[in-house]
Amino acid sequence: MSVLVVGISHKSAPVELLEKLALDAEGTTKLVADVMGGDHVSEATAIVTCNRLEVYAEVDRFHGSVEDVSGLLVARAEQSTEALLPHLYVHYDEGAVSHLFQVAAGLDSMVVGEGQILGQTREALRIGQEHGTVGPALNTLFQQALRVGKRAHAETDIDRAAPSLVTAALERSTVDVAGARALVVGAGAMASLAVAHLSRNGAGSIAVLNRTQARAQRLADEYAATSLPLPDLREQLASADIVISCTGAPEPLVRLADVAAARIGTDRPLTVIDLALPHDVEPSLADLPGVELINLAGLADELRGLEATAGVDDVRSIVGQEITAFLAVRRQASVTPTVVALRSMATAVVDAEMERLAARLPGLDDATRAEVLHTVRRVADKLLHEPTVRVKELADAEPAVSYTAALAELFRLDPDAVDAISRAERAEGGPS
Repeated sequence: MSVLVVGISHKSAPVELLEKLALDAEGTTKLVADVMGGDHVSEATAIVTCNRLEVYAEVDRFHGSVEDVSGLLVARAEQSTEALLPHLYVHYDEGAVSHLFQVAAGLDSMVVGEGQILGQTREALRIGQEHGTVGPALNTLFQQALRVGKRAHAETDIDRAAPSLVTAALERSTVDVAGARALVVGAGAMASLAVAHLSRNGAGSIAVLNRTQARAQRLADEYAATSLPLPDLREQLASADIVISCTGAPEPLVRLADVAAARIGTDRPLTVIDLALPHDVEPSLADLPGVELINLAGLADELRGLEATAGVDDVRSIVGQEITAFLAVRRQASVTPTVVALRSMATAVVDAEMERLAARLPGLDDATRAEVLHTVRRVADKLLHEPTVRVKELADAEPAVSYTAALAELFRLDPDAVDAISRAERAEGGPS
């Protein structure tokens, strides 16, 4: 059994496509249940965010499982297979472990280091546990991923990058946040940070605008702000002092014509902050009198400084260490069922031979019988010691599958016995 990830995110697809795959709690539960209905899946859950949908599954076959899970995502997006498949990515086995650890550490986020992904990873684990779709394999993997994420935040400054970016942009603004009327376009991680900063610094009013009204409402409720539908943006521009846009939409949402029309008859200063890639704001906006445009290109020095001070390289090093350690433990665990089955076979051979000896020498006294049994067991243990130690050593250095398979083949171990031991080990919560 191996872990499979099939996903789509801001790195692989435009916002419009991601929105077609947006899921609420009920939709997430339904998707996971459908994944569990696959012929090759034994465990499953999903990480769902505003810019990410990833299905994690413990599977016994790669190709059939990829096709099944991809088909479920195609159906939910209501797209043709040809339209969606180029935007999906797949990670398998060790690649899946590496990907999840990077996600949990914030290295794969739209805003590197944002802390919300840890809660979203924890929620994926909770959903799977609550509905019985997460078993020993995914439970161990996700628990370790959460520990990796916590370690990354505890031992580095990675979580300072995102809020510092919002702070840096607003510090450049000529408009004072205190008492200002602010518009925040978007409802993801960066938008949440922007609303939080505006709220803490005394903004006069904050309105959150987003394509999905429910998401805007949730963010607004958290900070006693107002939520508005995205089409209201043009009207709201007329009275705004600060506009922060961070959706990453494929086409600009804050347009020159709309802002120019909204500013007819006023010279009131307006700061427009574009924290999205690709741009949410038309660059020509900077040419309007009284309008100040701050974007990621203008914050390039701050971005480079933030990445350095946030310790991104340190986080990558931590993640690399954790991946290596986790995979080493997992390879060791994969050897155990074969070794146990081999020793069980040896014990059975010893017991059978002792029964034959008792039948041939019925007058053998108990003391002599015990000494013979002890000697035969020592011989069996010594014969098995070197191959079992060596196969564990090889498991640390190279993938263990070939060595365990060779051991099982050479000693003609019963595959059902090995599988039974493996299931028992997994039921006790060992790494898959």
